[in-house]
Amino acid sequence: MSPAAPRFSVVVPTVGRPSLDVLLTTLAAQRGPAAELVVVVDDRRGRDSGEDPCEVACERARAAGLPVRLVRSGGRGPAAARNAGWRRTASEWVAFVDDDVELPPDWSQLLVADLAAAPGRVAGVQGRITVPLPEHRRPTDWERGTAGLADAAWITADMAYRRTALEQVAGFDERFPRAFREDADLALRVLDAGWELVRGEHGAVHPVRPSTDLASLRQQRGNADDATMSALHGPGWRERAQSAVGRLPGHVVTTAAAATAVVASLAGRRRTAAVAALAWAGLTAEFSYRRIAPGPRDAAEVRRMLVTSAAIPPAAVWHRVRAELRWRRDPPAPWPPPVRAVLFDRDGTLVHDVPYNGDPDLVAPVDGAREALERVRSAGLRTGLVSNQSGVARGLLTTAQVEAVNARLADLLGGFDTVQFCPDGPDEPSARRKPEPGMVLDAARELGVLPAECLVVGDIGADVEAALSAGARAVLVPTPVTRPEEVAAAAAVAADLAGAVGLALAAAGRGGSS
Repeated sequence: MSPAAPRFSVVVPTVGRPSLDVLLTTLAAQRGPAAELVVVVDDRRGRDSGEDPCEVACERARAAGLPVRLVRSGGRGPAAARNAGWRRTASEWVAFVDDDVELPPDWSQLLVADLAAAPGRVAGVQGRITVPLPEHRRPTDWERGTAGLADAAWITADMAYRRTALEQVAGFDERFPRAFREDADLALRVLDAGWELVRGEHGAVHPVRPSTDLASLRQQRGNADDATMSALHGPGWRERAQSAVGRLPGHVVTTAAAATAVVASLAGRRRTAAVAALAWAGLTAEFSYRRIAPGPRDAAEVRRMLVTSAAIPPAAVWHRVRAELRWRRDPPAPWPPPVRAVLFDRDGTLVHDVPYNGDPDLVAPVDGAREALERVRSAGLRTGLVSNQSGVARGLLTTAQVEAVNARLADLLGGFDTVQFCPDGPDEPSARRKPEPGMVLDAARELGVLPAECLVVGDIGADVEAALSAGARAVLVPTPVTRPEEVAAAAAVAADLAGAVGLALAAAGRGGSS
């Protein structure tokens, strides 16, 4: 009997571009084995009041037979979106693809063959990226930059990871806010954990998406991510990650020449200013020529290259220096960071649930609630309240009544460092109502901690889902209203509030149960 084919799910981070519909269409048209689950992670901030392009694309994909689930991650970048996606899966392998790639009809067939051939020590299999370039003219600078994806190592535009490896290293480091270096960081941490990474035969087509005149200038923000990589992995990270050095040394010299010209001119040192200005002009001209010469050389491209070639060096240096100073002042800890705040659901978790309660006299804490909160506070952790209160939208409560009940809870259990409640109803678009991540993100922001430094304690699946979407950890404390499937899906379950706090303290490195 032949062994069963490897099981895989697909995770797609997106910002609602039209290309998402194209990707899902090509995924639905696969001739090979189907994914167990396709998780589309909408990483836009907020919710659309009109037609939602992500929901429309997912609905079309479901109609075509794809098992699609749509979740939202609150606009925190592709690293956070991918984490929110793979943590919703249960497959042996997770295939990450970007929303602007297209999958050939044999993609899943080749992917499964690659996964089946991977020995147990292999954690990840990279796909082969093809970037179509125009045949009738030379490619622009933007097109050539996109074509570089074909040779890049470990990029998650098309790469599958073994789930156990992702769990071991806690997934992507969400301190990388852009689509740059977050996949190289993951690859290095996986390699450091003793795994291997290989290149497979499956592949995707990555068309060049439209750009603006200043797209290359905005890309210089990636220099900050290079500084983060150096802080996390040391100065030799480029060689290990198979990454080119880039032009930063030249940008430093160019920027220094420009700064010298300005300072010397202000000081009245005309000769020094003239020499420095001439050096700046020469270096900028050389940089412009290197970008113009391989391209179409039409008026629009030449104009773009001249403008951005003058602006890129100082922008690159600024982003790099700013990040270097930040990490020297506050070196990054290994991922994931320890828990620094515990956020509690209210009804059913801290107090006995009285539906749509607006009467402070009916507030009755569950057994051990005050002792559990005192353990959290005495350990030096911040506390917060995150609670859905749809009774406001339903006309059953007023905001004042919700606040009065919360005040009574604080009298009984002690004050919270942040209190978040959402009055939205279940039938209206909301970025804050659990299972959406908004309240958790707002609580983390108010507390001055990363979402990954928060742990949410709740009694139903919506509490866990909100934590996962926000990048926080979660502990489920089941009650009679908790559904069995919610318990089965939760990564951490405690019998009571004391047990949940024990898990929180362990995640904070403050003792407790594990």
